[in-house]
Amino acid sequence: MAKKDTAQDSVSAEVKPAGKLKLIIVIVVALLLAVGLSVGGTWFFLNKGAVQSEVATESAEPAVPVKQVAIYEELMPAFVVNFTHNGRARYMQVSVALLVRDQVALDALKVHMPVLRNRLVMLFSGQDFETLITPVGKEMLRQQATASVQELAQQETGKLTVEQVLFTNLVLQ
Repeated sequence: MAKKDTAQDSVSAEVKPAGKLKLIIVIVVALLLAVGLSVGGTWFFLNKGAVQSEVATESAEPAVPVKQVAIYEELMPAFVVNFTHNGRARYMQVSVALLVRDQVALDALKVHMPVLRNRLVMLFSGQDFETLITPVGKEMLRQQATASVQELAQQETGKLTVEQVLFTNLVLQ
């Protein structure tokens, strides 16, 4: 009988670890299944939204081109300003063109052209001759003019109407 008890104990000892191993395998499989269903559900719902937006885009009218045609508005007459440098009278003549992409916005800005010209005259007359004779100085002046015109356009029309201010002619004397 002792042999039977020992044999049964060894058999039950072998069965218990196998039972624990099966439990661990079932738990791991259940976790993997839960993670897989979670990822699959998320992908399904996100992809479903993308498909609906593609269908909506296809059914909508064709999109307008991102960049419209450039419109150049010359500010005539050219700006002529004077300033002093080392006690000497200096003159600067600048021909300016505005790069705009919306004709309606440009027409709204044209109403405020006297204010725009005044801002540019004040900006140009406050410059230093030594700075303006360098290419970097001229580019900085152009960027300042662009910022000034864009600020005015934002205040008066509510839009950044002017994309760039371009110097078509710049003479320093």
